[in-house]
Amino acid sequence: HELGHKKDSLERWLSKITLAQTFYGHFYIEHNRGHHVRVATPEDPASSRMGENFWTFLPRSVVGSLRSSWELEAKRMQRLEKPVWHPSNDVLNAWAMSVVLWGALAAVFGWQVLPFLVIQAIYGFTLLETVNYLEHYGLLRQTTARGRYERCTPQHS
Repeated sequence: HELGHKKDSLERWLSKITLAQTFYGHFYIEHNRGHHVRVATPEDPASSRMGENFWTFLPRSVVGSLRSSWELEAKRMQRLEKPVWHPSNDVLNAWAMSVVLWGALAAVFGWQVLPFLVIQAIYGFTLLETVNYLEHYGLLRQTTARGRYERCTPQHS
């Protein structure tokens, strides 16, 4: 998570590598370009609502974050005048890293390792989403007179 916030491209790449084991590499895109912009608003899938229990939040955040990361990358690819399925698409890169890692582990340890990889992936991204749930539970930025959300401050996380 923290590596994804760094400016150095090596550290950002290492962030994607660490997310590969959980098949949750799209988190890098959504967290930095989606969540940080929309935190504590109804538009943010990773901000838990007041009264929302974790088991309601988890699928909303997982699906919403995946959808948001794909939309963010599709817009970026469009700005670059490249097709969405281009190799420079960060969501596709993240998924490719996971496929390579899981494929290598399956090649070394046999296909029997796949159920364990799935279990650890679910456990891993659930822990990550637990942090989102706890950090932003019930926080909501107010709308200004101009119809925009107030500036994000430390009270929103």
